[in-house]
Amino acid sequence: MAAKSDLEVDQRKSRYESPLVARYASPEMAYNFSDKKKFTTWRKLWLILAKAQKKVGLNITEEQLTEMETNLETIDFKMAAEEERKRRHDVMAHVYTFAHCCPKAAPIIHLGATSCFVGDNTDLIVLRDAFDIVLPKLARCIHRLSNFAAENKSLPTLGFTHFQPAQLTTVGKRASLWLSDLCMDLRNLTRARDDLRFRGVKGTTGTQASFLTLFDGDAEKVDELDRLVTNLADFKESYIVTGQTYSRKIDVDVLSCLASLGASIHKICTDIRLLANLKELEEPFEKDQIGSSAMPYKRNPMRSERCCSLARHLMTLCMNPLQTLSVQWMERTLDDSANR
Repeated sequence: MAAKSDLEVDQRKSRYESPLVARYASPEMAYNFSDKKKFTTWRKLWLILAKAQKKVGLNITEEQLTEMETNLETIDFKMAAEEERKRRHDVMAHVYTFAHCCPKAAPIIHLGATSCFVGDNTDLIVLRDAFDIVLPKLARCIHRLSNFAAENKSLPTLGFTHFQPAQLTTVGKRASLWLSDLCMDLRNLTRARDDLRFRGVKGTTGTQASFLTLFDGDAEKVDELDRLVTNLADFKESYIVTGQTYSRKIDVDVLSCLASLGASIHKICTDIRLLANLKELEEPFEKDQIGSSAMPYKRNPMRSERCCSLARHLMTLCMNPLQTLSVQWMERTLDDSANR
């Protein structure tokens, strides 16, 4: 058993793994963007859709719903990969894989839905949950920095303009500059999170045609289905208008707020790096920490340097959704498929 475990570790180390996840992501954020979260959410959405369809009047049994609910976590990823190689379609691969362990529910899985029902709705859930991870951490950072500013509000220090000596300021006053930016970021991220809606059940081109067919043209039932699915997914509202996808302008909005936060972090940590050179501020230096392989006595501001590096990467990401938005012809294209 141990040998197998060692082999699995060795195989993982033979494949590229992004340091953004391996070194820098928190466990909860890494899980939020994981395949496990993604594909269990797909199954939850298929269950939610079936429950809502039953409530609105389709002939779906409790036995079918129970079978689906029992198998939300039992994903055979090997089977799904084989199905995708065969079908050349990721969503249908998982429909077949889910149906394999839910034979009684097979006829109702993904009923009336398009791929974006699971794909886009899952992305919106992941974005919402990511905001819910980031926002408390940003608020905690603001709280701790405000305490630092208050404690040092009267401690004089030399101010700099153009990084040349200027008039006196205080350590707390300088920290309040950082706080002001972070408070704007908190406001912007909170607004972006609260603005998120659900795609809901909109069909292949946003007209809900497939669901209208299921309910014999009864638009009120389709509207009720949309409301039920949205509420069961723990969203208050769905987007009124979509194409096949939710508007990629949503992604632009989200990444713009995050890029702005990255700029704030870069400015703050650059200030800390400059102040470290002046010996006005220093990062913690742990007992067994080595500052440099050649010069172990050095006190490099490596946490701030790391923050600046990651912030630069974050700031560049907003270009991708802008380009994706610009090439979404008519109701949808697949330009965004591989890079999202």
